[in-house]
Amino acid sequence: MESVMSALTGFLTAQLTIGGVPILVREIVGNVFGLASAYFGMKRLVWAWPVGIVGNALLLTVFLGGVFHTPQNLDLYGQAGRQVMFMAVSIYGWWQWSRTKHQGDDSVAVQPRWATGRERLILLLLAVIGTLACAYIFKALGSWGPWADAWIFVGSMLATWGMARGWTEFWLIWIAVDLVGVPLLFVAGYYPSAALYLVYGVFVTCGFVSWLRIQKREGVGPAQPTEAGAATAVAAPINS
Repeated sequence: MESVMSALTGFLTAQLTIGGVPILVREIVGNVFGLASAYFGMKRLVWAWPVGIVGNALLLTVFLGGVFHTPQNLDLYGQAGRQVMFMAVSIYGWWQWSRTKHQGDDSVAVQPRWATGRERLILLLLAVIGTLACAYIFKALGSWGPWADAWIFVGSMLATWGMARGWTEFWLIWIAVDLVGVPLLFVAGYYPSAALYLVYGVFVTCGFVSWLRIQKREGVGPAQPTEAGAATAVAAPINS
């Protein structure tokens, strides 16, 4: 047990120096897990969710820099909070994809589709109201870059929820998150995470095109949810 704890402590404190800048190894590892999760998501594999949870747990300790004394020593409450949100929504997504796997095909877990008009309206309202509310909270808490952090938090939540529901629009939400996240993280000094956001920008564009092709090949349009299905869609983010 002592050797395990020693190895864990060594991993949590390990740093690399790149271009004269100290970088936590766990920030790099956490982002690699995040990229792997995005790849599995593009391939519609259930593994996207548990792999993502591991990365989220690591990055949670990175963005609470003031608490865990990272080289940046900055607390980005939106970035840290979204890791907790990711883990919560990922449990829902993991269950949802496992439950809706295609019969006869154990490798494919979701059928991409466009969101309905009502679902898009819900996404828009949550994006606006959520960003305003979170910016106010993050600013009160003293978070660095509260407005950008708020959108990254809310946009990430909506994108993850959309992925769990199989909405092709979730890729577009990720692109909007990346456009804000890259400059924020570069300025804050979280260089591995900022670099990953750049990679995500290319990756999510490819993912969007990939899901579009799947929809075209399989002839899938927006679903017409039943009243019960619509209620589930509204309740899902609240329960998560």
